[in-house]
Amino acid sequence: MADNEARPPFPPFTRETAIQKVRMAEDGWNSRDPARVALAYTVDSRWRNRAEFPRGRDQIVEFLTRKWQRELDYRLIKELWAFTENRIAVRFAYEWRDDSGNWFRSYGNENWAFDAQGLMAERHASINDSRITERERLFLWPQGRRPDDHPGLSDLGL
Repeated sequence: MADNEARPPFPPFTRETAIQKVRMAEDGWNSRDPARVALAYTVDSRWRNRAEFPRGRDQIVEFLTRKWQRELDYRLIKELWAFTENRIAVRFAYEWRDDSGNWFRSYGNENWAFDAQGLMAERHASINDSRITERERLFLWPQGRRPDDHPGLSDLGL
């Protein structure tokens, strides 16, 4: 894929295209492939993720590589919260374990801004971690894309 290849759906978003964009982002992150995920962002994309501020695709790849080396067995669900023109807000939760076998569910919100080509130019994420037991896990599909019939966050009461 070229550096600035278009990524439909494009703004301005409708409810349907915003939901599609959210699911595409979820699927990308569940691939745990930093290079693939980075292609959904502009070459100069600006992020805030907790206390880190990656800029551009190279830093996004570095950030995601570190993240998924630390957050093992990562599984994510995103849900549309709101949208307008070229912006989407989502809430999300993901489950992961550390290298000592401790399980966590991380909850958060993201605000996204897209360029005309459908690439994300800005991503602002706020995230909190909650320790869970292995029995409390809810995201139990095989590694990769969440199956279409797996409940979303609202269905799970999250």
